[in-house]
Order: sequence, then C-alpha cells, then structure tokens
Amino acid sequence: MKRIRAITLNDDGNFPNNTLPALHYKNVLDLPWIFRGWRIKSLFYRNGWGNNWKAGIYTYHHYHSITHEVLGCIHGKAFIQLGGEHGKTILFEKGDVLVIPAGVAHCNLEKERQIICIGGYPDGRKYDMQYGLIGERPQTDRNIAAVPLPATDPVSGNSVPLLHFWEFSNPSQKKQI
Repeated sequence: MKRIRAITLNDDGNFPNNTLPALHYKNVLDLPWIFRGWRIKSLFYRNGWGNNWKAGIYTYHHYHSITHEVLGCIHGKAFIQLGGEHGKTILFEKGDVLVIPAGVAHCNLEKERQIICIGGYPDGRKYDMQYGLIGERPQTDRNIAAVPLPATDPVSGNSVPLLHFWEFSNPSQKKQI
C-alpha cells in the first residue's frame, strides 16, 4: 500500500466530491509491450469492474453521480485535477491507476489524448455525466449517497486495498451485496 495515495476532497459548492478519497495507485500496472488495452480491460473486468472503454480523459471538469470509476493509464502522462477548479492536481502516467468515487470531479489539464486510459465501473454499472451546473443538485447528492461500495479492488480483485481506505473513510456507506 506504499504506492497508494488517498486524496481527500471537499464539496466546493459546484462539485459535491465525496467523503471517500480518490485513490492514486502509482505504477502498479503490469503492461506488456503489445495489447496493453486488452490486458487492463481483462484485469478490470475479471476483478468486477466492467463496462470498460479505452480513450483519453476529458479536458473539462465532470463527475459521475451514479457510480464510482477506475482509470488505468496505458500510455502517456498528464496532470489531472480532482475536486474542481480549486482541487488537487496529480501527475497521472503510464502504469498508474486512479479510483474515483462517485461525485468527485476530474479534469485532464493537458490534451485529451495525451494519455490513453482504460476505464471501468464496479459491476459494469452505467454512468452519467455531470458538470457542476446549477440544477444538478440536490438530485446528484442523493444519487451519490445511494452508490454502494464496490465488492472488490479493480487491481487486486480482493477487498483490499480499496475497501481498507474507503470503509475507514465512511463506515456508514452501504456495502454491496
């Protein structure tokens, strides 16, 4: 767990963020020379994080209110801002994984395709797109509160390390059945 950084973010008025921290796993992916995307999609899917896609990260602040999200970087590097315009910035690069709780805003501060990621959602859940606009809340706040904790970590396939961080951050959050 030395290579995992927990990033706490507060509600900034526009973006609800979450009491659960975003988790930045530094250089944890075993990336082959070829078929990197397939390898990471398979890893996430096998570990219960489906509805996978391959793309860059949007260059505008957005969040998902009905699911958590995992991003695995398979190419490049970029600065990603979490939590909105006054949030925290991380260097996200090839081999890294970022687990983003429902409600946490994220934005690529570089060019969209400067990095290529594999994304996914616990149990292959569908996602929505929210932008911190007037009128999104309080419905998105209710959505976020209803999102269960995932059953497994997208990298290990076990309950740890993800639930180690998240259960201690919000013990009242529902566990997924």
